[in-house]
Amino acid sequence: MPKAAEQYLKPEVIRQVARLDLRAKFIVEGFISGLHASPFHGFSVEFSEHRKYTPGDDIADIDWGVYAKTDRYYIKKFQAETNLTGYLAMDLSGSMGYTYRQELTKFEYSISLAAALAYLMIHQQDPVGLVSFDTAVRQSLAPKSKRSQLGNILSLLARLTPSGATDVAKSLHQVASMMRHRSLVMVFSDLSGDPAPILKALHRFRYSGHDVILFHVLDEAEVTFPFEGMVEFLDNESSDKLTIDADGVKAEYLEALDEFRARYRKECLGARIDYVPLHTGMPFDKALMSYLLNRQSQG
Repeated sequence: MPKAAEQYLKPEVIRQVARLDLRAKFIVEGFISGLHASPFHGFSVEFSEHRKYTPGDDIADIDWGVYAKTDRYYIKKFQAETNLTGYLAMDLSGSMGYTYRQELTKFEYSISLAAALAYLMIHQQDPVGLVSFDTAVRQSLAPKSKRSQLGNILSLLARLTPSGATDVAKSLHQVASMMRHRSLVMVFSDLSGDPAPILKALHRFRYSGHDVILFHVLDEAEVTFPFEGMVEFLDNESSDKLTIDADGVKAEYLEALDEFRARYRKECLGARIDYVPLHTGMPFDKALMSYLLNRQSQG
């Protein structure tokens, strides 16, 4: 049974997110402002908040400080023009419902992380929407910046149960075709499947001018492989069973995982996509804080 939305807004989670907001306020503001500014590389940040004066604009809106620097007329954008639209894209496949010994499944961990990001964006008055997918997009919620939007997002997610197969690449292409304006796409997935078509789908967002953050969410056991002896594994998507000698395959498995993550890291870096590898043993607020600090240091 899916958890009620209140499970993701329980007091300790609210306190975690509230503390994150206070500790990271300047980082988050800089992070989101940086995303707003990203089409204007080579200019100072102030140019992301201005556009060229065109006949019909109110002359009172001209920024004379910018004119003094550039000898050109610019007017300051209204807030509606500078808002960044965010989309939370949640993988709903069966493998996301897995946990070995953690309190949260990969899907529930992703919900908590998405709640924190939605909370932060809404506090910036940036609209946030939601899409969930498995082999195709299943549910969507139009972006809004109202305070009630966080509850709407969580209520929808709490009604969903991860199950069945996935086609991340096909689903992301579908999401890309739905988007009409430049947006921030935050993908939460364990990236089950061949990386090549998934990376191609992610590149499509960048070609269209969207910003992308890829949260690669694995279970803690998938990262540390704590198993010993003969172990039976069940594929959550196909229901296939496989019995293996855990001790005999551990080194090979961990090497393959490192190569898998390294490929995403390298190709995402080249495409200016933020790749964030996570596992469910990491406190989600600390994981988000670490990412934001890292983003700021690279900015």
